[in-house]
Amino acid sequence: MKLLSVNLGRPKAVPYTGQRDGLTGIDKRPVDGPVRVAAPGPKSVGGSGLAGDAVCETRHHGGDDQAVYAVAREDLDEWERALGRTLSNGSFGENLTTEGIDVSGALIGERWAVGPEVVLEVTSGRIPCRTFQGHLEEKGWIKRFTERGAPGAYFRVITPGEVRAGDAVRIVHRPDHEVTVALQFRAVTTERDLLPRLLAAHEALHPEALAKARAHVEKYGATAQV
Repeated sequence: MKLLSVNLGRPKAVPYTGQRDGLTGIDKRPVDGPVRVAAPGPKSVGGSGLAGDAVCETRHHGGDDQAVYAVAREDLDEWERALGRTLSNGSFGENLTTEGIDVSGALIGERWAVGPEVVLEVTSGRIPCRTFQGHLEEKGWIKRFTERGAPGAYFRVITPGEVRAGDAVRIVHRPDHEVTVALQFRAVTTERDLLPRLLAAHEALHPEALAKARAHVEKYGATAQV
């Protein structure tokens, strides 16, 4: 299990973002050498957890609980076959492109040691937006990505440090529950009856998803689909 690439994006003017100044950092490209990773600060204040990486729409992206975004190369390969086009590392706007890890199958609260220093903790899956669709130039992309249910994972930074392409990735902690990124994604998108199951992840879960789960239970009770 390793990093194939570390990907950074610079602000770029595009016609498809909801950001008022028209800028997005979704066009991320692999970089050489080490990249510093650290907690960026609260959402709407902090952006990316990677030095030199741009998050332009801080209302919905970035911050401590979405500091780093990872996608499995294996998922990109599947999408290449489905779309009939090449998808380079960073194509989904991910900071880390991995090999040998089921990223969407990771547990909320699972911790990864990346390289010799950095420790990251899984918080949630990525929710697709119109900027993502515009970036890929695929009609109906939001629906298609959602239906597949393999969103990749957001992380918070537990231990800062440097990462680089080729770094080993080790799972150093697995929590005692069954709430995967894929389950969390389905619960907050297409299968709201699953929301009560997210509570098993406790505060490791992204705060917004945790609030949705608690609100659902308060309104409808704790019964959930299996």
